[in-house]
Amino acid sequence: MQVRSLVLFPLAVLPAWLHAQTAPTPPEADGGALAPVVITGSGSAERRWRGSATVDVIDGRELRDGQLQINLSEGLARVPGLVIRNRENYAQDLQVSIRGYGARSTFGVRGVRLFVDGIPASAPDGSGQAANFPLGSADRIEVVRGPFSALYGSSSGGAILLYTEDGGRPGELRAGVAAGANGLWRFSTQATGQTGTAEVPGWSYTLDVGKFATDGARPQSAAHRSTANAKLSRAHDGGRTTLVFNRQSAFALDPQGLSRAQFDANPEQTAIQPVQFNTRKSVSQTQAGLAWDQALGNGHKIELMGYGGQRRVIQFQSIPAVNQIGVVGSSGGVIDLDRDYWGFNARWRLQREWQGGQLDLSAGLAGDRQTDLRRGYENFTGSPPTRTLGVLGALRRDETNRATTLDPYARASWQKEDWTLEGGVRRVKARYASSDAFLSNGDQSGGVNFNGYLPVVGMRWQLAPQLQAFASVGRGLETPTLNEAAYRSDGGAGLNTALNASRSTSAEIGLRGRNAAGLWNATLFDISTRDEIVSAGTIDGRATFANGGSTKRQGLELSAEYGMGSVTLSSAYTFLRARYGSGTASIPAGNRMPGLPEHQLFAQLAWAPALVSGIGGVFTLEARHTGSVFANDANNRVTALAEKHTLLGIGARFEQTTGAWTWREFVRIDNLTDRKHAGSVIVNDGNSRFFEPGAGRSVFAGVELSRRF
Repeated sequence: MQVRSLVLFPLAVLPAWLHAQTAPTPPEADGGALAPVVITGSGSAERRWRGSATVDVIDGRELRDGQLQINLSEGLARVPGLVIRNRENYAQDLQVSIRGYGARSTFGVRGVRLFVDGIPASAPDGSGQAANFPLGSADRIEVVRGPFSALYGSSSGGAILLYTEDGGRPGELRAGVAAGANGLWRFSTQATGQTGTAEVPGWSYTLDVGKFATDGARPQSAAHRSTANAKLSRAHDGGRTTLVFNRQSAFALDPQGLSRAQFDANPEQTAIQPVQFNTRKSVSQTQAGLAWDQALGNGHKIELMGYGGQRRVIQFQSIPAVNQIGVVGSSGGVIDLDRDYWGFNARWRLQREWQGGQLDLSAGLAGDRQTDLRRGYENFTGSPPTRTLGVLGALRRDETNRATTLDPYARASWQKEDWTLEGGVRRVKARYASSDAFLSNGDQSGGVNFNGYLPVVGMRWQLAPQLQAFASVGRGLETPTLNEAAYRSDGGAGLNTALNASRSTSAEIGLRGRNAAGLWNATLFDISTRDEIVSAGTIDGRATFANGGSTKRQGLELSAEYGMGSVTLSSAYTFLRARYGSGTASIPAGNRMPGLPEHQLFAQLAWAPALVSGIGGVFTLEARHTGSVFANDANNRVTALAEKHTLLGIGARFEQTTGAWTWREFVRIDNLTDRKHAGSVIVNDGNSRFFEPGAGRSVFAGVELSRRF
């Protein structure tokens, strides 16, 4: 590996200088029927310690305490290998990538599978929305990286799974408000508890409703969002039944990006095109799911899950009228998407002692289907000089797109005190089909299939009582999303059937250590991919995609926490060398993959001094360093390079408890030095408006009141 010289020394000395001193992680359930697949390493700290998969778990309190509880990016910076960037543009969601998977996304989440209480927050085609995550009621978030993430299906270079709290006794009611820079505010309330009595418990419940709004950091960037989440669960003899519900409605103006010259002149401005066309997006989504599991005796268990939902998106883009009038393949400048989707996961599981070790077998079948009614309209009416922009015009596209997946899978793990051997396989079968109802430009109906076997094997062995080594290798397959296949790079109409799935081989090897208090990790990884899906350009908000040859990703991940009395130092570092291998006619071999920093560092110093009796407090100092990022495949240093930057933040949070009542307050300042920086980039933007400015110095504060009952 080309990174060998950079990493051998850190791996050699880590056992001597890293001593995790964090509070012990409380044991969690393994998710049961709510777990999309059973990965050894998720769940409790002991299973993660003895597993061969790379899994980080962030506790729900860490996600909430001292945080706005609006964006997933607030609490996950401490996870190595994960790049999660706030675009300051709620019309396009966060930019999320794991080990380079997902970096091409110009909106939403690609290449990384998302789950909330086991229900996919990613559509069957792999597209997802991090805005669906109910941070206010989260019990934990698990971040799965490496070869084992392929068991979650196609388009899973990694997986992010949120599990909400389970109601219990005593019950709790929380209400909180936060406010800060750019007119931002958030109000939310949560309720957890259990019906029945302590002797005969009934249903456990968790309810979470909230609303947030912001004026935005730039013109044309205001947004608001309302969410509601509910979970009901009840244990029965040898099993459990869980019902989940999610509802979201959101509206956001879209400021789009800035060119290099515009960003240098004034990063707080917005280009004229988004203002002229009043670019914006509205989203509404409703989803429900049911999970049931039942022990059958002698170690056998059945786990079933089903879900369904509906999503509606209307988006106004800034595509000029001249690019629509008389252009046969044009789909207009307004997207009207009406999606229905459903899916299921049925799994058999066996857990028992065998040959002196713990045997864990599972096999199942997962299926999903989405149906998208996709219409496109012109974003103008009339003719010059009385033409009106940014309104619903003539119909230019009317088709129904479907994505169907049906994946059998199996996994086996055998665990002893000194080692673990595990493996699995998933058979991916995906079908995309399009039925065209707008025939004035010809019938653009068509379909495409994607298939593949995704095997993975891994091993963990104990080198010393407090030191483990682990390794795994596997294959992955990333299908394009329906949105990525919806528009052809040649400008023609109809499904982009020339876009192939990318296929990869991934390997990792690492060390993890612990004392009585916690864990540290060091991991090397190597990923080879062919037919990499890359952005073929984004013009005025519309993105097209193509295959970009082969790529190579190699890297190192380090993470640890170190406690010194009342002071705790948390850190995470990622080195990622991501390069095009064979290249194409438009992408030179050896170029860096856009959207990815080579270096990323998070460090936090938390001080919890002894305060007045009954009052707790924590003071934090954070540093977040992001290396330089290219915004296009050509690696143009003059117009498409976002410079490296380091952002500092400080915060303080307090807690007072009197009887059944608890008050919590926080104040924080992000980007303390008011550093000008690109918070994110729009990969391969056709207008060269690559840069999405990050927020300047921002002050936030919040208060929460809770009562146990």
